[in-house]
Amino acid sequence: MSAIGSFEGFQPVSLKQEGDNHPSETDHLSTEEDDPGNEAAPMQTSRQRSVTESTLYPNPYHSSYMPRKYFVTRPGTIETAMEDLKNHIAETSGETIQSFWLLTEIDHWNNEKEKIALVTDETLFICKYDFIMLSCVQLQRIPLSAVSRVCLGNFTYPGKSLDKRQGEGLRIYWGSVEEQSLLSRWNPWSTEVPYATFAEHPMKDNSEKLLEICKLSEFTSKLVPAIQNAHRNATGSGSKKELMVSTEPILIETYTGLMSFIGNRNKLGYSLARGSIGF
Repeated sequence: MSAIGSFEGFQPVSLKQEGDNHPSETDHLSTEEDDPGNEAAPMQTSRQRSVTESTLYPNPYHSSYMPRKYFVTRPGTIETAMEDLKNHIAETSGETIQSFWLLTEIDHWNNEKEKIALVTDETLFICKYDFIMLSCVQLQRIPLSAVSRVCLGNFTYPGKSLDKRQGEGLRIYWGSVEEQSLLSRWNPWSTEVPYATFAEHPMKDNSEKLLEICKLSEFTSKLVPAIQNAHRNATGSGSKKELMVSTEPILIETYTGLMSFIGNRNKLGYSLARGSIGF
């Protein structure tokens, strides 16, 4: 009798099932290697095909997908912005929004900025809204009774300006340009500019919903009567102002415009999907 722990008496057992007379893959390979007649033939092994597939598109930013880069075009975004601003203005000012507009503001340095314009019975609100985080970043309040002039016309630029824009714009004045300080005129971040200039949003043709709130002509047709009504209702010791509505070219005083050229070409003033940073 063999001692416990001794390997004597144990025989190697094949793991091949009964009735399986097919040679295994290792047996097949060993046979090929031992066959002297196959010395010149290269050894071939089969590889399992990957279950995953990866397709690289030549141009993922095709023109038909470009509108999706603007967060404002995504479902529910405009509705959320409307509700947020409606509640905020009702709580802080006690006013009711009469009309809601999505426009592009062009500042005094020719930089395009995505803005929401809100008109109430007494006030024009110009809102910088973050459509990525769905929050109001900045809200400018302009009393309609202070607006003295509205100008509608084509954009014009100095002769050697780098970044020129075609098309029509709207400029709203609530102060005198002559009284504007030199510091605020040459400061690109100044908030003391006595006017605001608007153009149509680039996504106005993306849908019927956006077309209704992006048309500059419709915005003008709602804004002018609201200003005239605010002037009639204004009270004070001085004489009531009269709104001047004119049609003339709108001058953008950018003599070089390198900063706006870079910013506008890359749409830095809009809430855009900028693409992935990682690899």
